[in-house]
Amino acid sequence: DFSKAMSQAGTSQFQEVIRQELEYSMKVELDKILATAHSNELEPTKKDLEGFKKLFHRFLQEKGPSVDWGKIQRPPEDSIQPYEKIKARGLPDNIASVLNKLVVVKLNGGLGTSMGCKGPKSLIGVRNENTFLDLTVQQIEHLNKSYNTDVPLVLMNSFNTDDDTKKILQKYSHSHVKIYTFNQSRYPRINKETLLPIAKDVSYSGENTECWYPPGHGDIYASFYNSGLLDNLIGEGKEYIFVSNIDNLGATVDLYILNHLMNPPNGKRCEFVMEVTNKTRADVKGGTLTQYENKLRLVEIAQVPKAHVDEFKSVSKFKIFNTNNLWIALSAIKRLQEKNAIDMEIIVNPKTLDGGLNVIQLETAVGAAIKSFENSLGINVPRSRFLPVKTTSDLLLVMSNLYSLNAGSLTMSEKREFPTVPLVKLGSSFTKVQDYLRRFESIPDMLELDHLTVSGDVTFGKNVSLKGTVIIIANHGDRIDIPAGAVLENKIVSGNLRILDH
Repeated sequence: DFSKAMSQAGTSQFQEVIRQELEYSMKVELDKILATAHSNELEPTKKDLEGFKKLFHRFLQEKGPSVDWGKIQRPPEDSIQPYEKIKARGLPDNIASVLNKLVVVKLNGGLGTSMGCKGPKSLIGVRNENTFLDLTVQQIEHLNKSYNTDVPLVLMNSFNTDDDTKKILQKYSHSHVKIYTFNQSRYPRINKETLLPIAKDVSYSGENTECWYPPGHGDIYASFYNSGLLDNLIGEGKEYIFVSNIDNLGATVDLYILNHLMNPPNGKRCEFVMEVTNKTRADVKGGTLTQYENKLRLVEIAQVPKAHVDEFKSVSKFKIFNTNNLWIALSAIKRLQEKNAIDMEIIVNPKTLDGGLNVIQLETAVGAAIKSFENSLGINVPRSRFLPVKTTSDLLLVMSNLYSLNAGSLTMSEKREFPTVPLVKLGSSFTKVQDYLRRFESIPDMLELDHLTVSGDVTFGKNVSLKGTVIIIANHGDRIDIPAGAVLENKIVSGNLRILDH
């Protein structure tokens, strides 16, 4: 036992030496990069690289999955409230007074590349020529006009989206919404083998674009604070931010949740509220809220030990997942940021660059900070508050007659008999937005659709109606054109356009 203990001690000492060497090498490389910065970019670059160094230090310290599965418990009953209970409290007479304490923050760092688009994802047309950003501005403008309030919109951009977004913002200069932006950090990607940055200087254009990345939305706390905007908003009397992904069209300002935050029934305010919703089979990988060491904690699939992944995905054991709609107290962000007390698990995201080089990027997620805040709460909201558009399959749903658009908000059509959304799977010929749009002369009537699968070279004529389960599969080399005015109800259409009953 003694020799075993000695060899273990030796191993851990050896690992410590390696860690120190890696940190030293990293510092040398980062100093070289910083030395290439012009005077106007010196300060922001320095802040970014300092933040990265902290993250890298933690990455070298941590081992294996970050949760001890044995400590995970179901959250206590009252720590996740049903939305109906929050709504039943009604609204105060003076809604304007609570709305004037609110700031809406949208996470706007992502590009539309996964849908074949260049530039920020928020500028993709979603409905009647309106982009994600248009709809967001319309929603807040409608609130401000209806209640005579001043709810501002804040966009967290990344270095990938900042220039294009700022150009577009000029068109809202006459809207009834103050719009602010700040940038999330810019961190260097590191070579998977050497664990050193692949960037040689600070530039991030041309061939250097692949050397840098925005480090996930968990970066919001530090960059919001560093930008000075957090202090300015506190100075204006703002108390809460409502944060959500700009591509989640269900994430509108909810007055009932806001009232619950501002006027808590027990007099004790929550610093952090996470909207969760019930899992379906499509959401088994979504992060879930658990009780861990007497705190509410978000557990993501990447943190789960391999032996327990199936258990984590079980809809019966973990019934809810995080929508990433979050309500957070500004004063709490400031306090925790100043104490350096926001603790978020590191997500190691491996990527292969165009030239074949394997790199890793270290990221964090905004919801993971829930355990650092006091008096956190989950609210189990209706599924309608989670309407993300990640693919053209999602885009087809929100463009269809399943939804009606009013003042920037989408609501499920009253003509649909079931409150659930149909399951839509469009094949690879539809992945890019421009290909997808070319294949539909008009968006089909989908009010009575349960399930749609389309694969291969398929086009849809005008005024097609889809009902029940419809499966359309064009074999390799074949093409299927669904004629204008066709009604497909429980049909399988294959290879040579034989239409079969399903």
